[in-house]
Amino acid sequence: MKLKIHLALGWLLAFAPLYGQVWQPDLGNGNYQNPIIHADYSDPDVVRVGDDFYMTASSFNCAPALPILHSKDLVNWELINYAFTHQPPADVFDKPQHGNGVWAPAIRYFGGWFYIFYGDPDFGIYMVKTKDPAGPWEPPHLVHAAKGWIDPCPLWDDDGRAYLVHAFAGSRAGIKSIVVLHEMAPDGSRLLGDGVLVFDGHEKHTTIEGTKMHKRNGYYYILAPAGGVPTGWQTVLRSKNVWGPYEDKIVLHQGNTAVNGPHQGAWVELANGDDWFFHFQEKQPYGRIVHLQPARWENDWLMIGEDRNNDGIGEPVMSFKKPDVGKTYPARVPQTSDEFDAPKLGLQWQWHANPKQEWAFPTAMGFLRLNPVILTNNKNLWEAPNLLLQKMPAETFAATTKLTFHHHFDGEKTGLIVMGRDYAYLALEQQDSQLFLKQITCLGAEHGKPEVTVKSLPWKSKDIVLRVQVAKGGLCRFSYSSDGKKFTEFGEAFQAKEGKWIGAKVGIFCARSEHKNDGGYADFDWFRINE
Repeated sequence: MKLKIHLALGWLLAFAPLYGQVWQPDLGNGNYQNPIIHADYSDPDVVRVGDDFYMTASSFNCAPALPILHSKDLVNWELINYAFTHQPPADVFDKPQHGNGVWAPAIRYFGGWFYIFYGDPDFGIYMVKTKDPAGPWEPPHLVHAAKGWIDPCPLWDDDGRAYLVHAFAGSRAGIKSIVVLHEMAPDGSRLLGDGVLVFDGHEKHTTIEGTKMHKRNGYYYILAPAGGVPTGWQTVLRSKNVWGPYEDKIVLHQGNTAVNGPHQGAWVELANGDDWFFHFQEKQPYGRIVHLQPARWENDWLMIGEDRNNDGIGEPVMSFKKPDVGKTYPARVPQTSDEFDAPKLGLQWQWHANPKQEWAFPTAMGFLRLNPVILTNNKNLWEAPNLLLQKMPAETFAATTKLTFHHHFDGEKTGLIVMGRDYAYLALEQQDSQLFLKQITCLGAEHGKPEVTVKSLPWKSKDIVLRVQVAKGGLCRFSYSSDGKKFTEFGEAFQAKEGKWIGAKVGIFCARSEHKNDGGYADFDWFRINE
């Protein structure tokens, strides 16, 4: 384990926001570059409260759920919290539910409360709320039980009445490409009456969804992406009457840029009246990364980006002057590296299902202990709930971890993994009472395909340093070291592949094939992201 001087250094590094960061959107000269977050924060929504900005995003089956990010200037963001740690209903989400769970949330501030509404395509519309986004949130409240209702967003009108707009997932509801509006109880607890169809996108805006509702200058606006995740565009609907009819206009598309499908996000107005818009870009295997675009109002239409080809529709910019918030703030990025020196997990980590306490024990002694969880599927790790993972933070990076494996029985293994629909890992595993270093790959994990041992090597020590180097496009190469200085490449190159509605993730795990009293365990000294 680390020496005391190294432990003290770890505490200092915990307060150094740029430590281990490999993508920096703030160029330091008054400008920024896109993406502002090169990580899978899909379906981002943002709200301004005073001088603070808060972002949330889809988290699907991953737990803790509903990430809460904070910024002072729209460019530099840090993770500060999650809305909840265990997703309801527990009997479902205690097991991995790939691609299910939290879809496309909307965050709003009203009456001193922060609200997040999200759709679970299998259970309905949920709401969580708090007075302090960095503090505890109230447990998810089921606003309306339904199948296939997604992408909800509330609006509190000037007369005190409240509304909720949403779309439909055709995979569950059997209908799609329409927008429905409900009156809602002002406290957000329930819907009042049946919904009203306010827009049909079948003719011009197929797969219209991701609804975000606003009111400005006498118009009701519904900002709604259409056209599908990798190739879509951003549509704005407007009407003088909340129930419609709504006019439609495409305000952002790929155009002649390299940014495919720029859509689904948040309009934010600064205190000085300037306008900005967040959206995602599907970038397999990295997931849906976050961009920030300048915006403006023209004839009561929100125009986004720059219309460089003069087609009347905005296109994304790759760099621009930073938003004018009246001050300059330090560069910040979402956390990645973790020295495991604090008595709690870093916010960058998520499990693949609702966690159990015995899976992992943080310590204040300079390591994280992972206990081996029994695999219910002996073929592969697709159904393993205890994968401790984080988002890929850049197009190219290295993830390195040091561990000590106290193995007791055959079938126990621990290591470093790149997880998605296909996955690969480098691990120590006890086999025939002997320890081996193995590279394992699994292509088609979600379809039950078995793991393949690419390479195996007897390993005499309990200690090892494991690394995966991720190149452009997600090509991964694994290596190991006995001293943390000289690394030896091991096995074959592996092409990372996205998960189900999420990007590929990198992290650590500890597993075993059967229950035995006093099983082994792995102590992870640190996990570092570098270039």
